[in-house]
Amino acid sequence: MEVFLSWLKNKFRFITSGKIEPEVFFREKIKSLEKLLGFKTVNKEYYIKALTHRSFLEIAPDIEKSNERLEFLGDSVLGVIVAEYLFRNFQDKEEGFLTKSRSHIVNRDALAIVAKKIKLDKFMLYNDKFLKDSDEGMKTIMADALEALIGAIYVDSGIERAKAFVTKNIIEPSLVNGYYRIDTNYKGQLLELSHSMNLGTPNYKVKNETGPDHNKTFTVQVFIGEEVFGEGKGKSKKSAEQESAKSALKQIKSRSLNIPKISS
Repeated sequence: MEVFLSWLKNKFRFITSGKIEPEVFFREKIKSLEKLLGFKTVNKEYYIKALTHRSFLEIAPDIEKSNERLEFLGDSVLGVIVAEYLFRNFQDKEEGFLTKSRSHIVNRDALAIVAKKIKLDKFMLYNDKFLKDSDEGMKTIMADALEALIGAIYVDSGIERAKAFVTKNIIEPSLVNGYYRIDTNYKGQLLELSHSMNLGTPNYKVKNETGPDHNKTFTVQVFIGEEVFGEGKGKSKKSAEQESAKSALKQIKSRSLNIPKISS
C-alpha cells in the first residue's frame, strides 16, 4: 500500500483532480469494500492489489505487480468452493451434472454479472485506454478482479470468509436464477457432439494475435480432423476458443449429416 500512496502523492490528480488526499481516498475505498464484504480486512494491500488491473501499471510504473497472481489463486479457491457446495447440496446428481453446473457458475460471463451487480468496478484501478469502449474487455477485467478479490479474501481472512462471500454473491444467486443450468461451455458441447457423431476430437489453434500486450485480440480456429469447423475471436485464448466452438456447433447442426467420419 505504501507504494501506491507514495506514487499517488505525485500523480493523484489523474484520479481525483487533486481534490482529496490519497490516504483519504483509499481509506474510504477500503471502508466501502469492507461494507460490501461484511467484515474488517486485515492486510489492506491484498485488496488494493486484487483490484489493480495490469493495464494500470502503464500509468503507475512504480507498481510492480497487478492482480494476476491473486486471480490465479482466486480461480482455484472459487472452483473448490463451488465444487464442494454442489457435492454437498446435490447428492442425487452424477459427476456430469456437477461438472457442468460448476462450469456455468464460474464462467467469465457469469462472474462479470456478479461483479457488475456488486459494483466492483467502483473499486478497480485500470487504464481506460485498455478498454477502448469494449464491453468484452470490461467483462474480462471485472471477472478477473472478482477472482482476485476471492484470492485476497482467502489469504487475508481464510477459507470460511471466502466461502461466505462466494456462497452469498455467486452460488446462491446462480441457483435462484437458474444460471447454473445454462450451458455456455461450448467447447464441452462440441466435444460431446463430435464424439457422438464419431467425427473425432476438436483441436484448437490460434490463427493470429492482434493488438498490444495489454489489449490483445485472439483469433482461434477449431479443427476436426483436417477441416476447420469454426472460428472465433476473444480477448483471451479461452474466450476465443469458446467462440470458435460455438461457431462450429452452429455449422454442424445446420449441415446435412453427410460429414465424412474419421476412422478410429
